[in-house]
Amino acid sequence: MSPVNCCYPVDCRYLARPLSLHHGGRLIQLPALLPQSLGDPQFTSELQVRYPYLCGAMANGISSVDLVSACAKAGICGFFGAAGLRLAEIEQAITTLQAHCQGTFGFNLIHSPFDPLLEQRTVELYLKHGITLIEASAFMDITLPLVKYRVTGIKQGTAGEIIVPNRIIVKVSRQELVKKFFSPPPLAMLELLRDQGGIDNRQLELAQNIPLANYLTAEADSGGHTDKQALVSILPTFIHDKERLQKQYRSTLHVGAAGGIADPYSALAALAMGASYIVSGSINQACVEAATSTTVKHMLSQAKQADITMCPAADMFEMGIKVQVLKKGTMFPMRAQKLYDIYRTYPSIETLPNDLRDELEEKFFRQPLAKAWQEVANYFTSYDHQQLVRAERDSKHKLALLCRSYLGQSSQWANQGLSDRQVDYQIWCGASMGVFNSWVEGSFLANPEQRRVADVALNILYHAALLARLQNLYQQGYTPRAVIDVKPLPLTELRAYLEDR
Repeated sequence: MSPVNCCYPVDCRYLARPLSLHHGGRLIQLPALLPQSLGDPQFTSELQVRYPYLCGAMANGISSVDLVSACAKAGICGFFGAAGLRLAEIEQAITTLQAHCQGTFGFNLIHSPFDPLLEQRTVELYLKHGITLIEASAFMDITLPLVKYRVTGIKQGTAGEIIVPNRIIVKVSRQELVKKFFSPPPLAMLELLRDQGGIDNRQLELAQNIPLANYLTAEADSGGHTDKQALVSILPTFIHDKERLQKQYRSTLHVGAAGGIADPYSALAALAMGASYIVSGSINQACVEAATSTTVKHMLSQAKQADITMCPAADMFEMGIKVQVLKKGTMFPMRAQKLYDIYRTYPSIETLPNDLRDELEEKFFRQPLAKAWQEVANYFTSYDHQQLVRAERDSKHKLALLCRSYLGQSSQWANQGLSDRQVDYQIWCGASMGVFNSWVEGSFLANPEQRRVADVALNILYHAALLARLQNLYQQGYTPRAVIDVKPLPLTELRAYLEDR
């Protein structure tokens, strides 16, 4: 393939073409640079995907079967949002994707400190159906179910290599977790698994020579669970730790980036800092394939960076852990915080003052608290009866379950698009949504009905590669005379630029 003699700098849009320019009496050469060349090629090879781009899991099935399938078809790995769903719903998604999805995909495993049985049962479900790739999120420490998932089926190959069928991509935002997940599983947990019959002695020995996870995503200012870290701080720190641990354990490790990645500039910045891959989240929630309501997608498409706030999380309510949500167009953040304040202040439902009880019944639950509690009890009777046993002994826990029921239902009301509950919508969202809306303004992706997950991902990657190409020109002393437009393009036009014509 010979270089193209370029008269107009705009020809660098054709990323599949090497480019040669005569400028200032010297030859400036620009090699071909395709989106799949960004990031770490070893990562894409190991995951068997075309692009170093993941679509992270969004709870309650928002990252749906359709979304995950669309990702796989485009050469991207997507993760089904299993958190918050019943096991039967997760199993149905597994069955459907295994039967019809062509490509790499994974499932989410969320840390459940107040419901460890759920975490255990979800892992057992994944092992039963042969799910070999998970995205572990919200973990504050290593748990036995996570270790069990990782080491089940571990064996030694004919050449002496250790074969580990199950892979974990873990999202963390704290440095102390990097070493824990990039190190072998804790020996005490491995011994417990052996004693329970999950692994044998030989597997225990092998497991002491592998990292718990080979892939770790530095999660910065993301939607949902987040510590609101700055990516420019945590990503280099995690990479430094990765390099040290990689030498110590002689394992190939990868660090990716998530949180705030919503346009070509942020994507290129993360990749330029050394991320093996990038992960998008909030922006996918506004895509056609996401399993949330049309109302929510329109609300997200209007969001700006200042329209985001933090509020208490349903799954870690008692601990005061917060999630990042959309505040524009909903009163949920304020009401969630009020419920947490109530939980902190009062020892039981029975001790609530009459005026506060009236407000909860009228504005939050829209029914008597006794009836609201009965619905909670009915749910846990079939789901996890031990929660009710504990609530009978501990009135504070009973109050927590009642408060958590509002937080849990609020995301379902949003997904269902219940118009009379719009004021209570819980919509997980990071500031990246505002960045994305600013980027796509005036393009076909400004309309939420046109936002498809593959269009979004490939436009981000293509234009990131284009920006990298332009940067190469600048570094060689050439400033293009024309401004290169980085506005999104339909896939038909993108494919034309990627072809060697």
